[in-house]
Amino acid sequence: MLNKVSKNESRAKIHRRIRRKVAGTPERPRLNVYRSVNHIYAQVIDDSKQRTLVSASSLETGKEKDSKKHIAGGNIASAKQVGKLIAERAKEKGVKKVSFDRGGYLYHGRVKALAEAARAAGLEF
Repeated sequence: MLNKVSKNESRAKIHRRIRRKVAGTPERPRLNVYRSVNHIYAQVIDDSKQRTLVSASSLETGKEKDSKKHIAGGNIASAKQVGKLIAERAKEKGVKKVSFDRGGYLYHGRVKALAEAARAAGLEF
């Protein structure tokens, strides 16, 4: 009999493996990405102080839109908006360089779009 491992358990295992190597410092905090079915979230974290410096999510980016033009969080367009927003907020806090933590997800699709938008908005990683 096979023991089935869920997709999320596999992702968590990969994330733990990544976190052994990637840590946020005061000079270079960690840009963490979490992707759910409907939304995408990003945080800039200083692991030495265990503090979240800035955060952004697709929940925020849709608020200023009217209901007909609301961009759902589960697409690449909203991931780009979140990437741009997290970079702007990080620069306001004086953070220019980060280490990217893809959270166990493949560097593809929404995760890649968020990372590229953050780079284009001025974050270095």
